[in-house]
Amino acid sequence: MSQELRKILAENIKNLRNQRNLKREELSLALGFDNSYISKLEKAKVNITIDKIEKIAKYFNVTAFTLIK
Repeated sequence: MSQELRKILAENIKNLRNQRNLKREELSLALGFDNSYISKLEKAKVNITIDKIEKIAKYFNVTAFTLIK
């Protein structure tokens, strides 16, 4: 995944989380991800699998495409 795409994904996840007034810890628990993984994801410092993108999209009730556009 390119750095630009990671930044877009990171911003979209952070925005969705903030819109729902969720802390990183709450999101990580809900998704079954490590809290440090969510932190790295929101800072665009980690590559993510399609499966995880789909899991996040389903949690927020959006499409996977919405997270990366």
